[in-house]
Amino acid sequence: MELRDIEIFLTLAEELHFGRTAERLRVSQARVSQAISKQERRIGVALFDRTSRRVSLTPVGRRLREDLQQAYDLLHEGLARAEAAGLGARQTLRLGVFGHAGYELRPLVDAFRARYPGSDVQFSEVTGGDPFAALRTDDADAHVLWLPVAEPDLTVGPTVLTSGRVLAVSADHPLADRGSASLEDLADNHVVDLGPGAPEYWVASMVPVRTPLGRRIPRGPIARTFHEILALVAAGHCVHPLGEIAARYNSPPGIVFVPIRDAPALQFALIWRSTADSPAIRALAQTAADLGPISLNQAHVDTADGQLPGGAISDRHTNPN
Repeated sequence: MELRDIEIFLTLAEELHFGRTAERLRVSQARVSQAISKQERRIGVALFDRTSRRVSLTPVGRRLREDLQQAYDLLHEGLARAEAAGLGARQTLRLGVFGHAGYELRPLVDAFRARYPGSDVQFSEVTGGDPFAALRTDDADAHVLWLPVAEPDLTVGPTVLTSGRVLAVSADHPLADRGSASLEDLADNHVVDLGPGAPEYWVASMVPVRTPLGRRIPRGPIARTFHEILALVAAGHCVHPLGEIAARYNSPPGIVFVPIRDAPALQFALIWRSTADSPAIRALAQTAADLGPISLNQAHVDTADGQLPGGAISDRHTNPN
């Protein structure tokens, strides 16, 4: 049995769903079905019971899963030890993040350091106005960016962080006293224009061009950095959607962060230049995949951190920084 077939079997045994297994392993659903059928023909017995509604392991499948999982884990532990030895003690990855995201990525950094002693992560700040520049100029090894990222020269790795969204508004804005905002509210306000350095599809995933009802969302003035955005918002020139990290670690004077109740969650993934792939980047990506996405739950921001009754987050309290 080939290693890839073993991986497909173990993933299907966990997911019990052919579609989710294919998506997780980034293969076609037909490839999953072929691998399982091949294993069942070789063994001579069904490994899964399949109906139109559910997939479940047979008794033989359960036993095979237990046996293969132990071998698979030992194999990966051996490879991890070999990679750790190959990385050496001077491997420090330069990781670009937005604002204070590095604080939320501490579990990933700690796991990476523990798995690969001597290796480390050094954070730098990414600007929304040109999110891929440092990767392409080799000033960063990888970035953590919200999805989607569809650049032909960049590799999209595992999702490392998920979060909700907030709307930054001035303290005297009508939305400041409401418990939440809607994407429809954006059509009644201007949002920041991040300029030509960021692809439109990527900007639109954070700041849509139109509301769910089809109303156009006006853009302008231009800002390229987080602090430029906050300055414009505080002055009342615009409002702007941000990840909820902005509310957790910032309390700028004159700004209120209001949760956006109908915005989909943001998914942040590791991104790196495909031609700059290295054992250290792959090691960090594997660590992230094993750890799973870190979830940012806005409910964790309590009133001591600046959350007002009803959900708005204001500068009336001091957030830890």
